[in-house]
Amino acid sequence: MPPSPTFRRTGRTRVLIVDDSAAVRQTLADIIGSDPELEVMGTASDPFQAAQRIREERPDVITLDIEMPRMDGITFLRKLMAQNPIPVVICSSLVGDGSESLGQVLAAGAVDIICKPQLGTKAFLEDSRIRICTTIKAAAQARLSALRRLEVEPKLTADAVLPAPVIRSPVGRAMARTTETVVAVGASTGGTEALRILLQSMPLDCPPLVIVQHMPESFTAAFARRLDTECGITVREAQSGDRLLRGHALIAPGNRHMLLRRSGASYLVDVRDGPLVSRHRPSCDVLFRSVAQHAGSNAIGVIMTGMGDDGARGLKEMRDAGARTLGQDEATCVVFGMPKEAHRHGAVEELLPLHQIGPAIQRLATRAL
Repeated sequence: MPPSPTFRRTGRTRVLIVDDSAAVRQTLADIIGSDPELEVMGTASDPFQAAQRIREERPDVITLDIEMPRMDGITFLRKLMAQNPIPVVICSSLVGDGSESLGQVLAAGAVDIICKPQLGTKAFLEDSRIRICTTIKAAAQARLSALRRLEVEPKLTADAVLPAPVIRSPVGRAMARTTETVVAVGASTGGTEALRILLQSMPLDCPPLVIVQHMPESFTAAFARRLDTECGITVREAQSGDRLLRGHALIAPGNRHMLLRRSGASYLVDVRDGPLVSRHRPSCDVLFRSVAQHAGSNAIGVIMTGMGDDGARGLKEMRDAGARTLGQDEATCVVFGMPKEAHRHGAVEELLPLHQIGPAIQRLATRAL
């Protein structure tokens, strides 16, 4: 593939669909073509056809299957990112719950993932029309240079710049606080790798974290398992009734909202159904609002890379309730949408590079002791 194919601007995001199934190509083409902000540039049944199409004309975004003839999608993705980076959204049944392909596509540079089922794919894709179009639009805004820089940023731990939290005395000042500091995090496009770096920087005795990452159903369990193997702390997909513990992070399940609640001196999470909020489920706004109501000043809120404004209002409610709030800065965001909107709403106290967020969380949590 040559380094500089031609752009032909139409004012719409131009998409190349790469999938060996003619039915999937047609369904995706119909879905993408129905959105006035998107345009199907072309389709390809395998990576070799895709490479030829890219030589002729460069798309803004590629949707890519994994299992295809002549060359698999992961190999093609790696070659593409090394030679001619273009935002790629993986659309495959091989990245679902328990899949080893999940970590591979994220490491190879995919911006986002749409997990299609083994059966009933056409109906599933049609039902997922809004998510597919929103995901493609977000991918078109992705700054791939920022995504690549995530791999080389120093993976700092809070222990590298701060001492371990001081053990609270059983008398005096510490008696006024009977619960842990809660860290609530929201992320979307580019967040899978940003969260990996954030959680890798957290020490084993870090405050408990509750996390919303916009992603499809059946994807979050595998994502949590991947993080759990790559991070020192424990990472799990949340279930209703899970208690928040130091050194643990809970990730909201795909297609379910996650809320914080208090039980005596402890915090737990509720996982529940409900309507889309800010066009998302799970929604950062829902999590942040529950944290504002139940943790108040005993919380730290963090908003990270992603398109749109989910989380901006909820983070402002957290700040108004006395929580400390942080946002990821533009230089390290793949898409500087959610942090920008939160900052515009007055919800963010400080915008920080990704590698500084973990130490900042530890600094704020230590001061709260």
